[in-house]
Amino acid sequence: MPAARSIRIWGWVHTWSSLVCTLFLLYLCVTGLPLIFHHEIEDATRSYEVPVPAAGTPRASYDRVVESARSRHPELFVQFVFVDDEEPELVHVSFGATPQAQEGNKRVVVDARTAKVLAEPDPESGVMYVLFKLHVDMFAGLPGKLFLGAMGLLFVVAVVSGVVVYAPYMRRLDFATVRTRTRRLRWLDLHNVLGIVTVAWVLVVGLTGVINTWADLAIKLWQVDQLAAMTAPYAGKPPLTRAEQGSLERAIETAQVAMPDLRFSFVAYPGTLFSSPHHYAVYMRGTTPLTSRLLKPALIDAQAGTLTDSRELPWYIMAILVSQPLHFGDYGGLPLKILWALLDLITIVVLASGIYLWLVKRRREEIEGIDLADRPMAGR
Repeated sequence: MPAARSIRIWGWVHTWSSLVCTLFLLYLCVTGLPLIFHHEIEDATRSYEVPVPAAGTPRASYDRVVESARSRHPELFVQFVFVDDEEPELVHVSFGATPQAQEGNKRVVVDARTAKVLAEPDPESGVMYVLFKLHVDMFAGLPGKLFLGAMGLLFVVAVVSGVVVYAPYMRRLDFATVRTRTRRLRWLDLHNVLGIVTVAWVLVVGLTGVINTWADLAIKLWQVDQLAAMTAPYAGKPPLTRAEQGSLERAIETAQVAMPDLRFSFVAYPGTLFSSPHHYAVYMRGTTPLTSRLLKPALIDAQAGTLTDSRELPWYIMAILVSQPLHFGDYGGLPLKILWALLDLITIVVLASGIYLWLVKRRREEIEGIDLADRPMAGR
């Protein structure tokens, strides 16, 4: 295939893949920008303060912490108990109307040392929640996630085809040349230069975003595959009642003894999506910036308090666990987040300039078409 024809085809692919996904990518860049700093924003806007206890104050047992939280919602089911790495002095307890409820849930924040309830923030309200839902699924659940994932794949195609189309220009012009003869030419060169400078970042963010949209499907696959195999010996047994569930503190200690090199992250109560009707699923994580994002579950018999199984999560779950923080630059602290925000702003300029260039080109073609139609034929 001649080189000129190949470039025209790649140009067509770049134009139309970009046009289909650009508005949605602009939408994702705008909603995703404040989410890069969601930890900092939530800390600055929360309505409670963490008390500073006397030096040497021991940690309260998790059983005591949960009972303190449960006193606020005795009619609900405890779903998850988790600790944030950045604030280990706080324990978050999540409640639902049923063990597997995913809407209308409640959250109670408890002081890990005194077991005193500090706050009951609404997990489904506030600006950050709205932005998160808009960014993740457009309030459309799994169909919304898969649709945005498809737009992400188109964006990857647009980026790759854009690199192919830009390559011939690099041979004719010095890198980062911005010609200023006309406004359209200036924006074309800026679009190309900024696009090629950010190409690695947009591919990383685009691909991790696509992977994240598959999280629900990956979890369902893990549930019917690995989790089902781990809990097979309990198949057919009646679910445990709340009174039959044993000590949470003992379950966490059992997991810690089995995995001494890891630390506690969160526990899923019996009957929840990440456990079985008979187990506390204690999820442990590593201690380095990377391994702290990777989880390993330990299934603890909720009645006997004994370890029944522990396996590494499958590769597709690991890929999601790595992709989620990388997508928002949540690996290197505030400096990396600032870099992510700057690259996000540059990408917004690239996307907006792409729309502008297409509109200008289309208008010029319409005007030229009118001129040709009005022009008298030769020899007429």
